[in-house]
Amino acid sequence: MQAAVINAPEQAHVIETPLPDPGPNDVLIQVRAAGICGTDLHIFHGKYEAVYPIIPGHEFSGVVAAVGDAVSRFQVGDRVTADPNIPCGRCPFCQRNEPNQCQNLAAVGVTRSGAFAEYVTVPESNVFPIGDLSFAAAALVEPLACVVWGLKRVSVQPGDSVLIFGAGPMGCLVAQAVRSAGAARVVITDLVPSRLDIAHDLGATDVLPAGQHQAERITALAPLGYDIVADATGIASVLEQSFSYARPRGKIWVFGVCPPDQRVSFVPYDVFRKDLSIIGSFAVNRTFQESIALIESGAVQVEPLISHTLPLAQFAEGLELAEHDPKRLKVQFTIG
Repeated sequence: MQAAVINAPEQAHVIETPLPDPGPNDVLIQVRAAGICGTDLHIFHGKYEAVYPIIPGHEFSGVVAAVGDAVSRFQVGDRVTADPNIPCGRCPFCQRNEPNQCQNLAAVGVTRSGAFAEYVTVPESNVFPIGDLSFAAAALVEPLACVVWGLKRVSVQPGDSVLIFGAGPMGCLVAQAVRSAGAARVVITDLVPSRLDIAHDLGATDVLPAGQHQAERITALAPLGYDIVADATGIASVLEQSFSYARPRGKIWVFGVCPPDQRVSFVPYDVFRKDLSIIGSFAVNRTFQESIALIESGAVQVEPLISHTLPLAQFAEGLELAEHDPKRLKVQFTIG
């Protein structure tokens, strides 16, 4: 089969490799669509804990091609997606029903072969039917599942005001998700005007270009501050700004992935005096079903976020687009 392999940081190639052999509890999926995540770029640059050489790719959908002897829920031809995170089920965090904090967490496309390939194997327990969703839409279930987990962590209340930094694919998913959860005002800001146009079309109530007078415009829309301030940029200096826009008893949602060596300064007295909450949300946590339902219902639209579609043979070009094209949103590969 054809697969994209990162042999070591900064070394990626499309190669021919044997088909994976599913174990008794595994499902072999013929991949039809797979999207590039920021994590894939971090793996390419050697800035994420990955096992090299690795076939990356963890946002995907496809068709069941074979099942292991012990698999009972799926059969050949089923249209599916899969949660890439594989907890051990035995450590103290798994036993507390916190599988995303598993001490032995494995992940498709990070610690084991992923979906930038014609076929990938996944445990049956991680596979989900997608019904009539397009393969392109279903490949965005995983990113939305990350948002839904964060949504549960920040506990959006009816009528809340939300400020989002970053109108990329994840910021646009956050905007739609908080609206669906009852937020009344959703303000999103970004450097790229075309991204703001899409965010507005997808339901953001106010869009603000970053740059001169940004702070005044953000404050004018919510003079007392915002109930939730979410960073979807992963830029430490942007996250640092978030504290000044939260209302008393507001929440800072740390959603974007800042590099591990970055630091943020804030005023502890302000957190104390204003009763602020700082909330992180990591990956997914049994949130695939909700994400599929949100897409199926139309409450969250994902296909407008796909800006580029390429064949897997253009893997290097896809990475370049995903990292450097200022107008790009989600870059996907069509496979098979």
